Formats: sequence, structure tokens, C-alpha cells
Amino acid sequence: MGRRYRNDKIIVSTPRGQIIQRTYTRGQNKGQVYLRIEWNDSFGPQQTEHFSEAQKFVDSEVLRYCDPLVPFRTGLLKRSGILGTIVGSGEVSYVAPYARKQYYNGRSNGQRGRKWFERMKASHGETIRKGAARIAGGER
Repeated sequence: MGRRYRNDKIIVSTPRGQIIQRTYTRGQNKGQVYLRIEWNDSFGPQQTEHFSEAQKFVDSEVLRYCDPLVPFRTGLLKRSGILGTIVGSGEVSYVAPYARKQYYNGRSNGQRGRKWFERMKASHGETIRKGAARIAGGER
């Protein structure tokens, strides 16, 4: 935490940090009141870890929910999503040479077919968002 002065007064203290009030008693700032936020040293790394876990959750859920929607002939397109994605990177990539053509123009039977990500997002996007928020600490 930062340097303390004699007239520093802790206004609010939480596990994440504290708000400190300082009233200047000398110099050109005499009589002025300043508020300062001091974060606990562990807060930043802890939040980064939560956000990384949330991103891994989002990436894996996108792959899972897209699975039954991806056109399937030999399974290569579906597997290219697993092989082309680094879970936690924030980018899900289907790397088969024909993936782009299938995404925009592909036809298949049942629920499999083009624009599988957009269709997955419409039906499962809110579920994924809530799960990520829970992991990141945004919702209980």
C-alpha cells in the first residue's frame, strides 16, 4: 500500500483495497481534501486469474455448443475447431481449408449448417455470459 501521512483517514476498507482521505494542512494545498484508492497487492493478479478462467470457460462452451451445429460429413471440420482453438485465447477458429465456405454457404441435415456460431450465440449466448460472469465474480 502507499505512503501514509499523519492526517490520512481510512474511509472505506474492503478485501480489495481501501479509500483514504487526506486533508492537507500546509502549503498551497492547505485545507483541500483528496481521496485516494489503494488496491490490495493481491487484487490485480487474483482478478486476472478469474478473467483467464472465465475466458477458458467461454471458449470451451462455444466449442461445445457449436458441436451439434457444425456441418458434418467426415468430422474433419468439427475437429478443426478443436485443433485450431487455444482454449483461453478468446478466439475459436475452425481451420479446415473449406471452413469459411461451409460457414457462409454450407448446407447440411437437421440443425447442422451454415453460420453455426451465430445460431449457437442466439440460443446459448446468455447461458455462456452468465457462467463467465459467475466465474469472473460479476454475478452470484
